[in-house]
Parts: sequence; C-alpha cells; structure tokens
Amino acid sequence: MQQAGEIALAPVRGKARIDVLDMLRGIAILGIFYINVPYMAAPVQQFGADIRSIGWTAADQNAWAFITIFFAGTQRCLLQFLFGAGMMIFARKAMEPDGPVAVADLYYRRNMWLLGFGLVDVFLLLWPGDILHVYALAALFLFPFRRLAPKWLVVLGLGWTALTMVGIPEYGVREYVARTELVQQVDAAHVRQAAGQALTPSDTQALAEWHKLEAQHAASPERSARIEKEQRAHQGGFPYFREAWDSWTLHIQEWLVWDVLEAFCTMLIGVALWKWGVIQGQRSRRFYLLLLLAGYGFGVTARWIGIRETMEFGLGPRSLWLTGELARLAIGLGHLALVNWLVQTRAGNAALGIFKAPGRMAFSLYFLQQFLGMYLLFSPFGLMPWGRYGWAEMAWFATIGVAGLVLFANLWLRWFVSGPLEWWWRCLTYVEWQPLLRRPAPEVVPAMQGAG
Repeated sequence: MQQAGEIALAPVRGKARIDVLDMLRGIAILGIFYINVPYMAAPVQQFGADIRSIGWTAADQNAWAFITIFFAGTQRCLLQFLFGAGMMIFARKAMEPDGPVAVADLYYRRNMWLLGFGLVDVFLLLWPGDILHVYALAALFLFPFRRLAPKWLVVLGLGWTALTMVGIPEYGVREYVARTELVQQVDAAHVRQAAGQALTPSDTQALAEWHKLEAQHAASPERSARIEKEQRAHQGGFPYFREAWDSWTLHIQEWLVWDVLEAFCTMLIGVALWKWGVIQGQRSRRFYLLLLLAGYGFGVTARWIGIRETMEFGLGPRSLWLTGELARLAIGLGHLALVNWLVQTRAGNAALGIFKAPGRMAFSLYFLQQFLGMYLLFSPFGLMPWGRYGWAEMAWFATIGVAGLVLFANLWLRWFVSGPLEWWWRCLTYVEWQPLLRRPAPEVVPAMQGAG
C-alpha cells in the first residue's frame, strides 16, 4: 500500500493509453523506413552527389518526389511532437511547482537509458542515422518547460525555423538573395557576350563565381574517391564497418548540435499541441479538417515547388532554402490532423487500428529496421545485392518491410504486454522487473443463487 504523500509511478498500460498517440507513433516509425532504406541499400556518396545516378526512370522520379514530399523529415517531425506530448503524460504528476522529485528522477533516468540505447545503435549496429541519442539529449532539456504557456512554447519552438530561414546552419535568405542576384548578373554577362560587348569588372567577377559553383557541383577526383571508397567497403570485411564508423564521426562533427536543437524546438511545439488538446484528439473533426487543409496546403505546395526546382538540376536559388523547415512542420501537422480526423469516424478508426501495435513497440521496431536493412538485407553478407536498385524499387522494399513490421507487431502484442526493447527500457527506468507476458483476463464467476 502507498503511504500518505507517496505517489504510484508505473508505466501507462491498457485503457490508460491514448490510442491516437499510438497510431501516430506507429505511422511515424514505419514511415522512417522509407527514408532509411536508400541509406542502407544504395551508395550514399553517389546519390548524394546526383540523385539521378542510381536510377531516374519515370517510376524512380515519382517515387523519389512522393517520398521527399510526404516522408522526408515529416516522420521525424511527428516523433518529435510525440516526444513533447509524451513528456506531458509522463510528468503529469509533477505539474505543480512542488511536484514530486520522483517524477523528475524517473524522467531523467528514462532518457539517460534512451541515450544508452541510442549509443548501442551507433556503436554496435553502426547506424549513422540514429535518432535515439539525438532525442534523448533534446529531451533532457525539455522537462523544465512543462509548465510554460502554449503560446510561448510555440514561439520558442519556432526558433529553429527562424535560424534556418536566416541561413543557420546552411542556406537561407542571404544565400537565396545572393544566388538570385548572381543568376541575374551571369545572364546579363551572357547577353553582353553574345552581343560582342566588353564585359564589366562585375560581369567578370560574376562569371568567375558561377564557374566556381559549377566546379563544386561537377564530378571531381575527391568525389570519385569517396564513391569508390564506399563501394569497396560494401565488398565485405572490416572496411564495411569502418565506412559506417566514418559516417557517424562525420555526423557528430557537422550535425549533432543542429539535430538536437531541431528536435528540442519541435518537442516544445509538441508540448503546446498537447496542452491545446490537439495531438491527443480532443478537438472537433472540423478543426482537424481545417488544420489538415492548412498544413498540407502550405507544406505540400512549398515542397512541390522545391521538388520542381531540384529536378531542373540547375544552380539557381531554391525556395526550400526559405520554406524548408516551415514546410516540414506544416506537413507534420497535416499528418497529425489527418490521423485525428480519420479516427473520429468508425471506418477510419478501424482502418488505422493496425498501427496501434507498431506504435506501442516503436522502440523495438526502430532497432529491427536497422538490423534488417544494414545486416540481413543489404550488407556485404546480406540477402540482397547492395547498390543495384533505383528509387522505385527501394520504395517497394520499404513497403514490403513496413507490411511485415505491422504484421509482426500485431502478432507480438497478442502474447506480450510490450515490445522486447520497451520491456528492457521500462525495467531499467523503474529499476524493477516489469510484466512481459500478457495474462488472460480473469473469468467472472456469477454469484450462486441461494436455495429457496
């Protein structure tokens, strides 16, 4: 029994779970597979330099464009929203200024263990695209913001968007304006050259900058060496693991801080969405329809324009330098709204019900994706040849994999309370053994009637 003043801390189970959050989490973790498969099955250095180089049929173009618009970054966005909401669920007993220290202790221990699992993914599975360590680091800063008003959470959460628009860490307004002016100067210089007129000093400088850009995007000995190194690594043995390790260290050096900042800011928005009752399905169906139209309306439009600019393969300015992060958030909100809109109908709720199980064991499925892709299928000793597939074929592989993961999760949770890694995580967090096997519900025995 609990003594007076004590609180009962235990994992959320059964009817206490919020089904729509499980559905969203399941959809997000499965959608990530579409993004990760090319980084497991194809030469990253090659398609990173030119997306056409691994296949550019009409089917490849459609697959690449569809996945880029609807999945790239948006599944990550959903998970970040859910982390913010999950923090509010986890810390619901610590919402008062004098809330129990035990909740904070549990929260930080939980995320430190998540960081540990992420490092296992990095150092043992050698997956350079791991997100667990990023989310764990971001979540460590999140807890003190649990009592902040939603509007201020959104203001702070949009801080990352503001940084990307001004050009931190890469492109932004300044680069967009500079590239636009450079294109205009180069066009004017070409007109003067065609007319036989003498070039001005500014024309000469603009042409020199343009030629430098062309050289950066053209094939080079350094780029060819990186591609060749990656191809040799996938011929087997130690070089394969060394290549994965090099990718991880490069990620640490260039992107870790920015990845953590992105995750933290988006988690803050997730906290606001929870406080407004948006993410957990407490708003009207009309509200979700309007949010869906607004999110997809802006996000899909912005990304479609950016996709068309990319597929021209020119050196002109890209609108996504300005709208990229806003489009990611908008489509993430569109996904969130679509799921909540659908589950408020009987047919939609039934159709999306298959994603509850993947959402309840998303942690295990995330590791399983890495193992399947990096070792079982596309490693030098895997079942499928590496570097042989285009964008459309890899999308089919991802679809088949997602179907298999959905089936596996639904079958697993028939007999078990949670996924295997979720179970370990809970045991480590609560420092006690948690139930794993699903126990049958006790039978209700009717009361015996007295003789009479």
